[in-house]
Formats: sequence, C-alpha cells, structure tokens
Amino acid sequence: MGSLFEELEAREAAARTRVESLEAELAEVSGKLGAAREGLERLRIARETVAEVLAEMTPQGSAVPVESREASAGEGVAAAYAGAERRVIGVLTVPNWQPGMGADVLPSVYRDIVEVVADAPGPVRAKQIVPRIGLPAETGKIEGTRSKLKRLVERGWLDEDAPGLFTPARRRTGSSSNSR
Repeated sequence: MGSLFEELEAREAAARTRVESLEAELAEVSGKLGAAREGLERLRIARETVAEVLAEMTPQGSAVPVESREASAGEGVAAAYAGAERRVIGVLTVPNWQPGMGADVLPSVYRDIVEVVADAPGPVRAKQIVPRIGLPAETGKIEGTRSKLKRLVERGWLDEDAPGLFTPARRRTGSSSNSR
C-alpha cells in the first residue's frame, strides 16, 4: 500500500502546485482588473465633468455653434449640448463662413490672422504671419499658426492657392461654396 500513498501524495503535490499557479494568475488578473476599473472610473468622471461644463456654458461670442444662437439662450445651449452625457460635443470656435459674416465673429487670434492675410500684397506663409500677430518666430508657434490657417481654409475664410500659401477667400456663389 505504500505505493498508493506515494501516488496520492504526488497527486496532492501536483494539485497544490496547480492551485498556487492559478492563485498567482488570479492575483495578476485581479491587479489588471483593478487598473482597468480605475481607468474606467477616471473616464466616467471626465465625461461627467465635460457634460457639466457644457451644460453650464452660456452663448457668448462664437463659443456656441451658430445653430444654437438662433434659439433662445437657455434652449439653445440645451439643444446644442443635448446628450452630452453620452457623447462629447466639440465647441465650434471657428464657424463656417456664410454670406454676411464678418471677421468679428472669429476668436481674436483667428481674426488677427485673417486681417494679416487680407492686408498682405500677395499669398503669405505661416512663418510670415507669426511675427505680424505678435508671436515669436519659433517652430511651435509657426506650426500652430499653420494649423489655424488650415482651419480657416476648411471653414471658407481663406484660400490656400498652393501648399503653404494663403490668400483671402475668393467667395464662390451657388452650391459649390465651401463644399470642402
């Protein structure tokens, strides 16, 4: 019978090793689960905070999309940000150009850029605009300004005749205007 007890002890040792291995895996997975739960909680809090901020915003200047300005103040904000608890809605700071719109609806830095481009004798590059709007001619400032120029082109305020060369927008008539 000695061999039967030895076999049982061997099986018990193997089972103990397997249990210890599974417990170690469980501890690792539990740690990963805890980290994932923490990340999920941070995202939930961020979403709720953004929804609260958006719900509290009032229509001032161009911070609220054009569509919501047409409604009454309270209803416009509520309509513009309805469902913010489910999805993030960006705030449109540079509206699409529409007939009758002046540069005064743009945020000040964008307005300055449009004015510099309009005053230039020909097409201008971002590195030429940066010092004229009061920024140091550093790579980061030039790239940021280039990004703003591209946004102004996308929204119909400026044209980009050749890559990197910006001019005031030549307004198109009919349905082809601002179809980018």
